[in-house]
Amino acid sequence: MFEADPDPRQKSARNIYVFGFTSLFNDTASEMAYWVLPAFLASIGAGPAQLGVIEGIAESVASLVQLFSGYLADRISHRKPIVVAGYFVANLVKPLLALVTSWRQVLAIRFADRFSKGIRAAPRDVMVAESSSRLGSAYGLIQAMDSAGAVMGPLAALFLLPLYGLRGVFWAAAVPGFLCFIIALIGIKEVPKAHAATLAPPSAAPRKPPAGELGGWRDLAILPGAFYYVLLAVTLFSLGNSSDMFLVLRAQSIGIPVSRAPLLGLVFNITFTMFSWPAGDLSDRFSRRAIAAAGYLVFAAVYFVFALAPSATAIWIAMASYGMFYALTNAVLKALVVETVAQPVRGRALGVYAAVTSVATLGASLITGGLWKHYGPRVPFYASAAIAALAAGLLLGSSAVRGSAD
Repeated sequence: MFEADPDPRQKSARNIYVFGFTSLFNDTASEMAYWVLPAFLASIGAGPAQLGVIEGIAESVASLVQLFSGYLADRISHRKPIVVAGYFVANLVKPLLALVTSWRQVLAIRFADRFSKGIRAAPRDVMVAESSSRLGSAYGLIQAMDSAGAVMGPLAALFLLPLYGLRGVFWAAAVPGFLCFIIALIGIKEVPKAHAATLAPPSAAPRKPPAGELGGWRDLAILPGAFYYVLLAVTLFSLGNSSDMFLVLRAQSIGIPVSRAPLLGLVFNITFTMFSWPAGDLSDRFSRRAIAAAGYLVFAAVYFVFALAPSATAIWIAMASYGMFYALTNAVLKALVVETVAQPVRGRALGVYAAVTSVATLGASLITGGLWKHYGPRVPFYASAAIAALAAGLLLGSSAVRGSAD
């Protein structure tokens, strides 16, 4: 006989891997297009300034939308439809890049793609938190599979580019995108709230809210001070964290050809993939703040090398090291945010975290594009390195307020 309702623990374990595979195929589709986008924009007459606008707006909208989707994730019991719809829309619009003739059309498609990411991101991350008590390991595994897709994507683009050109690469991105949607539709399972409550990390002990306030945005007022201190450090860092496409443009400015752009994505995503899961697992046993701060220092070193640009070899080595920055921060900071808040407000906390830092990221991309245009590439890269080092110190200092804020 088949069980009508499988063991919630089995659902939980399965969800982590299902989310991993959806991320694998979604990022394969995204990275096939992403790493050839600067060359495509150049072919239709757009430059660094337009790239800064496109990527700044596109990436920021993904996080700003999480203010809404995070609130929604905390208010509803069935989050799967939102997550599946987000994956569907994102992978429906990506191939349309093959039809565009102006950078404004690229902006519209990137906006739709990132908007759908924002809609699904907070509900998905809350579902992950409900599916595992080892937050760092769970987020790290999903991040590792996501970045594995970012390895497969540039490889596919590298193979397809000489055969079918830039527009052919965009059309081909529909294949992994379709697989992502099907896996999400069939594989994701809702986790009962009663079971999710048993997985809440012990450190997430909130202060008591006044009677009747639980469930609204007023809950944000009772979030621990450690959450806001970490948010401050991450926001400061984001002011220097412009779009990665500026790294591609910088590499091209010192002689790395357009045809090698997908390889730049490949080398950093190999490192990203290799270390994401171990870094997340390590953060379950040691200080997440220290691990994330180490990631910021890696970022500072990479941007310093890109500013100097002593040789093409140095750029390739720095790009490979750049993956370590992502591995030490992405999953680790997400787990850090989740563990500092109570279960009923996880979605809102993730939404605020994403939205606030994204505003800074938008500013970083616009500022970098402007500085590059007027002062050349060295100035914005030096500035980003300095900001990252400062944010690392601030993040380490957050441990001093942790006890008093909880």
